Amino acid sequence: MKKQIYQRDPYLMPFKAAIDARHQRILDMRRHIAGNGLLKDAVNNHVFFGLHRCDDGSWVFREFAPNANKIYLIGDFNNWKRAEGYALKPIGAGNWELKLPEMMLHHGELYKLYMEWPGGGGERLPSYATRVVQDDVTKVFCAQVWDPAEKYVWKHGHAGKRPNPMIYECHIGMATEKEKVGTFDEFRKDVLPRVKRLGYDTLQIMALQEHPYYGSFGYQVSNFFALSSRFGTPEEFKRLVDEAHANGIAVVMDIVHSHSVDNEAEGLSMFDGREDLYFYKGDQGRHPAWGSRCFDYGKDETKYFLLSNVKYWMEEYHIDGFRFDGVTSMLYWDHGLGKAFGDYNLYFNEGVDENAVTYLALACQLVKEMNPNGFNIAEDVSGMAGLAAPFDEGGVGFDFRMAMGVADNWIKWIKELSDEQWSVGEIWWQLTNKRADEKTVSYAECHDQALVGDKTLIFRLMDKEMYFSMNTESQNPIVDRGIALHKMIRLVTAATAGNGYLNFMGNEFGHPEWIDFPREGNGWSFKHARRQWSLEEPDYLRYSYLRNFDEAMVHLIRGEKILSAAPELLVQDEEKKILIFLRKNCIFALNFSATGSFADYGFAAPEGEWEDVLNTDEARFNGFARVEKGQHHFTVAEKSPNGNPRYGSTLYLYLPARCALVLKKV
Repeated sequence: MKKQIYQRDPYLMPFKAAIDARHQRILDMRRHIAGNGLLKDAVNNHVFFGLHRCDDGSWVFREFAPNANKIYLIGDFNNWKRAEGYALKPIGAGNWELKLPEMMLHHGELYKLYMEWPGGGGERLPSYATRVVQDDVTKVFCAQVWDPAEKYVWKHGHAGKRPNPMIYECHIGMATEKEKVGTFDEFRKDVLPRVKRLGYDTLQIMALQEHPYYGSFGYQVSNFFALSSRFGTPEEFKRLVDEAHANGIAVVMDIVHSHSVDNEAEGLSMFDGREDLYFYKGDQGRHPAWGSRCFDYGKDETKYFLLSNVKYWMEEYHIDGFRFDGVTSMLYWDHGLGKAFGDYNLYFNEGVDENAVTYLALACQLVKEMNPNGFNIAEDVSGMAGLAAPFDEGGVGFDFRMAMGVADNWIKWIKELSDEQWSVGEIWWQLTNKRADEKTVSYAECHDQALVGDKTLIFRLMDKEMYFSMNTESQNPIVDRGIALHKMIRLVTAATAGNGYLNFMGNEFGHPEWIDFPREGNGWSFKHARRQWSLEEPDYLRYSYLRNFDEAMVHLIRGEKILSAAPELLVQDEEKKILIFLRKNCIFALNFSATGSFADYGFAAPEGEWEDVLNTDEARFNGFARVEKGQHHFTVAEKSPNGNPRYGSTLYLYLPARCALVLKKV
């Protein structure tokens, strides 16, 4: 029998009763929804509700609106009038239905609902709409009949299991260099080949669910079943997913089930005149920081809605998994705002919304039922113990959690400390401090670190010097430092990652500046809501060399399966700023010193022959070529005072300042 999380971690033993109760609560809810069967057979709201074509060619539309007195389907087909021939009929349990002959609806036509309820009424978008478009002039959103004559035929299966995903985080709209919203087709043709060449095996795509405000980065969702039409058609997105799978790249969707946009005309807020159809009542139903609506995960209607949503995206678009956004906000009644999570008690007391915990556990189980190789990533800053531990061991069941503190620490060190004050011990601790029974995804920066008001990692290191000295002919110590540390930071972050690594698109070549979506404050400009791919093309700019390094690093980590074994510390030399560790069959040796180079740095290491397979100082990475590439190093039979005492042989290396070497056992 597998050990429970409190059997492995003695600090969790005082919470054994709470953990067992949580586990039983999830089992009880699963049984309530699926009986003794599978969840995937029990959550099919998307098949029942919304607009569907029947086998005989006719149409059926259904909606859940228990507070409504009257519902009309209005649109292009009836001049947007409330006609009795388009009135829905109540069919019980708060459900409404309308059946129409084939000729009364056509592909491409726009429609909405007009709903009447006690004391009022208004236009609404169907809650299960799978296609929503915005008028270019009026900016009004409408649902759209989507029934193309040619259905997309899938050509490739899923990409397979991802025990150690190398993730390329991306946003379709800003993946173009043009000052506009990019499309699925443009991404497939222009960016997907870059991802494959770099060696990343997983795409994590943001902003796929429809959202009224483009500048929300996709996190203020209005239509949970609708693929954002601003990027293209469902068929174009399917082609992108299919081609990614053909190239061995899994597709993870950034899914937002943590809240819903407050908009009433486009979203679910006050949908049928009630504030609590899918949401908590009163203040608990409104997010104090995000200005959005908070789901009531205890309601069956909400669980069926959200679980059906998970199934829909996997079923319709062959998604391989999900990164669940805003998990901390879901888990705690106070959304974790302003809270320092340093006490295990916070994970198992009355401040936890156990309804949300139950929902997330069920969603994780559903993904596995839909695809045994599917996987889920939790975006959680609270560090709730057990969140990414297996369900049968007392955990919630996420496959991975984001190691969000890693990027925060890099910002802190760069902002607050001089190079001489950096501690290699603290770097090692913060990058490897992870629960042994939970898998994590590490990153030096994601999209969060690049938003307006903040700075990308490379911009923090160089600031305005990027504007003038990124050509290879320039002699600029600030840029030289930034280039060197950018490579070292990425290498040590990836090489110490718990189980996976993430990079936000463009940052592999040190994309300059920040991200700022079109808004009134910047004159609705797209200048900073795009990726300047042309910077990485010419060899007279340093960007291409940073890309070269990222490509070499990712291929090495994947090729040697570095993340399949735990890292082992060899040297933590605070005086000389040297950090050396062993992982799988490779030694990673990093010298963070700004001025100190060491000709024969000896340390205890596993006996044998070691080959230099990667070093940040190579000329092809815009380094100074102080270390000859491909050198072979042999341990000597002597005990070293430096390094792990379990090894009886010593390895001597030349470690230049601000340089990292990777040695592979021959």
